[in-house]
Amino acid sequence: MNYFTAQYLFLLLLATGFAVSLMIAIWVLALRVNNLGIVDVAWSFGFLPITLGFALLAHGDPVRRLLVACMAGLWSLRLGVHIAVRVRAHHPQEDVRYAQLRKEWGTRLMSKTFWFFQFQAGLLAALATVFLIPCLNGRRGITALEWAGVAVWMVALAGESLADAQLKAFKARPENRGKICQRGLWYYSRHPNYFFEWLVWVGFFIFAWDSPGGCFTVVCPGLMLFFLLRVTGIPMTEALSVKSKGDAYRKYQRTTSAFVPWFKKSAR
Repeated sequence: MNYFTAQYLFLLLLATGFAVSLMIAIWVLALRVNNLGIVDVAWSFGFLPITLGFALLAHGDPVRRLLVACMAGLWSLRLGVHIAVRVRAHHPQEDVRYAQLRKEWGTRLMSKTFWFFQFQAGLLAALATVFLIPCLNGRRGITALEWAGVAVWMVALAGESLADAQLKAFKARPENRGKICQRGLWYYSRHPNYFFEWLVWVGFFIFAWDSPGGCFTVVCPGLMLFFLLRVTGIPMTEALSVKSKGDAYRKYQRTTSAFVPWFKKSAR
């Protein structure tokens, strides 16, 4: 086993141990406060200490490690604070997605949520490899491809922040209660926040690509895309929106791109 591999395995195991311990603690807390939504807060913030650990303990180029820590840290803090504010504003009421899961799991809630939270821990550790790989890269200097990754990350972070701000402003107005936000980025996509969240991970991948083994981190934006399009993102959100808003949301579905911001289609 070479030194690079040994470092990689050690830091990955360290990150996994931290993620598992974090999610056990959050599982206990979530059951105590009766709000499963705090798992999203913990998951978002969890990347910050993991990436800081990589940046401090890895033996790659210091400038690259600092850049990775800044990119991951700013994204993690922004998303974590955004979700924390939303969860706190609605507490003790849970996010509708978790309220639905609570109904479905019934008497098996404790065991189901434990493994669900541990799945989040595994996902946290697996996705963090996109930060670990460049932190292990000892080559001096930031390449053009890495700067391209930074540029994509900046655009994506700005887009996600704008989408969240536009939706928050729309919901803050009492006259919009029960209505569908179709302003700003939400006019061109039903889920611009999800699109830009995925684009953030594309930026991370582009940055990692130029490091040894970086090509394998394509699995990170791939996983994010899969979950957003097929699992906990769009499918569940859309089903709940149709249930609460009915034909108005069905029309929105017919005229507006689900993911990538695009021009409106005529309603038929």
